[in-house]
Amino acid sequence: MDISVNTLEEAISIRRQIDNLEKRLSSLLAGAPPRPTAPTGRRYFSPGTRAKLSAAAKARWARKRGSTTAAPSRKKGQLTPAGRRKLSQLMKARWAARRKTGGTKKAPAKKKGTLTAAGRRRLSELMKARWAARRKAAAKK
Repeated sequence: MDISVNTLEEAISIRRQIDNLEKRLSSLLAGAPPRPTAPTGRRYFSPGTRAKLSAAAKARWARKRGSTTAAPSRKKGQLTPAGRRKLSQLMKARWAARRKTGGTKKAPAKKKGTLTAAGRRRLSELMKARWAARRKAAAKK
């Protein structure tokens, strides 16, 4: 089977056109844009995810080679000592202001969803009237 370079390039071009048309067709039929797929048919990873995977692989290779040049990654969500000091000062100032004003105690919040005595009484009367109406309708039948 003797295939020239031009023939291969034309075949690749046609294949790309087919892929593009399939994507357009599926987006028209589904009503939503299709998720991008990897060119080899494997699972799609976003650029950010690919970067994380790459960094993890490089770190594994560095550990395997015994190289200690890899810098330890900074943990997320941790306060720096300066940030901790600043937060401490702010909290102390807040507590001092609260002590100075004698403290502000909030009134206990009213429970939601509970019936008052008047509401319970009214509901009872309505239910009794409803049952009486049902008994009366059943007696007529």
